[in-house]
Amino acid sequence: MIGGGPVVSVTETPSAAQAISALYAQQYRSLMRQAIALVDHEPSAEEIVQDAFEQLVRRWSTLRDLEAATQYLRRSVVNGSRDRLRRRRTRREALLPASALARSAEDAVLMTARDRELIDAVAGLPRRQREVIALRYFLDWTEAEVADVLGISKGAVKSTGHKGLAALRSRLKEVDQ
Repeated sequence: MIGGGPVVSVTETPSAAQAISALYAQQYRSLMRQAIALVDHEPSAEEIVQDAFEQLVRRWSTLRDLEAATQYLRRSVVNGSRDRLRRRRTRREALLPASALARSAEDAVLMTARDRELIDAVAGLPRRQREVIALRYFLDWTEAEVADVLGISKGAVKSTGHKGLAALRSRLKEVDQ
């Protein structure tokens, strides 16, 4: 057993192996953009996406079709990102002094002041607003795609996005003054 469940060998069913390989080729870059937008750390994003594909292999026999597999991967990346951020926050709060949470000198040089303000403002949003803003506006997903991946209604995506944008406008306006 690996990762808490039995490992399904995709070599047992060549069509499953081919389908998963095709999904990987089709979806990997998109899933990486999604994970990077949510966790803002490429190595963590790579691990999250790999974990999502490992879980897909284990659960392949329970999925209806390729569309269900794609949605499974997207949800897995959102959930993996949430877990990663939760662990990161807990570890930082437990181990690091406040000065260690500051951005590196390289980050400061590479980003404009406005970029830093926007990133800090987005980071200060509640989790759900941050997720909706990242998926809807940074990745340009439709309301239906965001709703499906986050498991909420399209109306909730609209209202959460509206509240998040209003909060960002307010925070950025405060910084400008």
